[in-house]
Amino acid sequence: MKHDNMLAMILAGGRGTRLHDLTKKVAKPAVSYGGKYRIIDFPLSNCANSGIDVVGVLTQYESVLLNSYAAAGRRWGLDAKDSGVYVLPPREKADANLDVYRGTADAISQNIDFIDTYSPDYLLILSGDHIYKMNYDKMLEYHKQNNADATIAVIEVPMKEASRFGIMNTDETGHIVEFEEKPEHPKSNLASMGIYIFNWKLLRKMLLADMKNADSSHDFGKDIIPTMLNDGKSLYAYKFKGYWKDVGTIDSLWEANMDLLDKNNKLDLNDPSWKIYTEDATALPQYVGADAVVERAFITQGCVIDGEVKNSVLFTGAKVAAGAKVIDSVLMPGAEVAEGAVVTRALVADGIKIGKNAVVGDATSENIELVAKRVKGDE
Repeated sequence: MKHDNMLAMILAGGRGTRLHDLTKKVAKPAVSYGGKYRIIDFPLSNCANSGIDVVGVLTQYESVLLNSYAAAGRRWGLDAKDSGVYVLPPREKADANLDVYRGTADAISQNIDFIDTYSPDYLLILSGDHIYKMNYDKMLEYHKQNNADATIAVIEVPMKEASRFGIMNTDETGHIVEFEEKPEHPKSNLASMGIYIFNWKLLRKMLLADMKNADSSHDFGKDIIPTMLNDGKSLYAYKFKGYWKDVGTIDSLWEANMDLLDKNNKLDLNDPSWKIYTEDATALPQYVGADAVVERAFITQGCVIDGEVKNSVLFTGAKVAAGAKVIDSVLMPGAEVAEGAVVTRALVADGIKIGKNAVVGDATSENIELVAKRVKGDE
C-alpha cells in the first residue's frame, strides 16, 4: 500500500427510504446519477485518485447489484497486486449470532478481522451515498500534522440548516471541543460529512469496548465520537471546500443532477486530473433528430431525441419522441417519453415509459415529482 498504510472502509448499507421507489430494489449507493454514474463511483474514484489501494465496501440492504458492481475493482484501477475492492456484507460468525450491521460502528467492528489482515496505521471511513470529489491524502496529512487521534471532515452549511446535521464546535486551531448531533440551537455551522480518519490501534480498542456495551447504539456519531471527546482524545475538524451533496431525497437527487448543467458547478466531471470512474455501458452514441430542440442539457450515450429537451439530464438510453417536451427534468436509464407527452420538474425512474400526450410534473410545484410507474397516455 502507498503512503502510510491507510485502509478505506465505505459504509454502503443505506436503505435510502426517502428515495422511495428508486431504492425498492437497489441500495442507495447504487442509484444512478449524472447521466452514466452511480453514487458509489464517487467515494471509490476518490480512493483510487488518493492512492488508497485497499477499499472495503460494507453492504447490507438490497445488495446484490451493489455487490457485483463494487466488486469489479478494475473500474477504479483497484485490481493490481496488493490492491482491491472487497465487498463485506454482514456475515454470521461462530461466536456471535449477528447477521446484520446494527450501526455504523458495529459495521466496522464486525470486520476487525478483515482490517487486521492489512494492519493499517490509519482507517478512513466513508459514506457510500455522497457526491463529491476529495483528496483523502491531504486530509491524512492534516491528521498527522495535528498528531490527532481522529480527524473529521466538515463542511460549512447555512446556519439556518445547521440543526439538520451533526455539528462540530472547534477552537481557532480546528481542535474539536464539542460535538452536537442535530442541535436545536447550533453554535457553529461546521457539519460533519461522515468522513473520518482514525488511528487504527486506538479505534480498534474502542470498538471492542463498544461491542460489549449493551446501552450503545454502535454508531460513530452517537457513541464513538462522544466517547473520544469525553476521554480527552485529540479530535480535529478538517474543513472541506468544494462541492458536496448528500443525495438522500428525491429533491436533492434532482438538484444534484441539475447542478451539472450550471457552468459554474464546482464538481467538474471533465477534470482529467481527478477522473470519476464508472462502468462503460455498451450503447450507441446519442442521436439528435432533425426536428429536435435541445437547450442546456446533459445527454448520455444511447439517447435518442426527436422532441424538445430543455435544462434536463438524460441518462444512458433515454428516448424523447417527436413532439414530446422534457423540461427541468431527469430521465434515468432507459426512460422513454412518447409523442406529444410533456414532462416538467420530474425525475423519471429507470425504464419507465410515459405514454402519448401524457402530462407529468408541474412547473409551479416546489417539489419534484418522482415517476416510478408507467404513465398511460392516449393509447
